[in-house]
Amino acid sequence: MDHNSSIPPEEVVLACVESGDTAAWEEFVRRFQPLIATVALRTARQWGPADRDLIDDLVQETYLKLCADSCRLLRQFESQHPGAIFGFLKVVTTNVVHDHFKIARAAKRGAGGVVEQFDSLREEAAMAPVCDPKAAIEHEILVKQVDQFLTASLDSEECARSKRIFWLYYRMGLTAPEIAALPGIKLTTKGVESTVYRLGRLVRSLIGQSKVGKKLGCST
Repeated sequence: MDHNSSIPPEEVVLACVESGDTAAWEEFVRRFQPLIATVALRTARQWGPADRDLIDDLVQETYLKLCADSCRLLRQFESQHPGAIFGFLKVVTTNVVHDHFKIARAAKRGAGGVVEQFDSLREEAAMAPVCDPKAAIEHEILVKQVDQFLTASLDSEECARSKRIFWLYYRMGLTAPEIAALPGIKLTTKGVESTVYRLGRLVRSLIGQSKVGKKLGCST
C-alpha cells in the first residue's frame, strides 16, 4: 500500500485485516500513531507522572491488543460514519491505559476486596500485563465464577443477550451507547445501562457469598 492520504482510514484498517502485509501496517502506524500516542499520554497522566518509556510501552500494548486473536477487535469494528475508526481507537487506547494502571495497583495491594476485583474485569485476560501470577489466577477464577452466576441466575430467554452485554461492558470496555448500536442487542442506551446496573448488583451480591469470595477473604 502506497502512502496516500486520500485513502479513507477505514480502508487502511480493512487492508491490515485482510492482507496483513507490512505495507498496510506501516500505513496504519503512520495514520494512527499520533492519535494513539496522544491518547495514551493524556490518559496516563490521569494516574500521575508518565515518562516516555512508559508511554511507548502503553502504545505497544495498544497495538498488541488490536492485533490479538487475528485482529479480532479490528474485524469486529463496524464504521457507523466516516472517521468512526478514530473514536474507536481512542476507546481502545484509553481502556488499555486504565487497565494497565488498575492491574498494577491491584498487584501492589494484593487480592483486595471483591468489589475491587469485580470492577477490574474490564480487561482482556490474555493481553493484560499482570505482574502477580497469583492475582492473575484468582482473577481468572473470578471471571469463570461470574459467568456461572449469570448463567444460573438469568432466564434462558434473556441469558445470551444479557451475558453478551455484561461482558462487552466489563471485559471489552464498550460504553452503553456503543453496545446499543451493535447488531442483535435491540435495546436503547438506557436499556443497556439498566441491564449493566442490574447484573452488576446481582453479581456483587452473589460473589460476596461465593467460595471465591471466601477464598480471597472478601466480603461485601
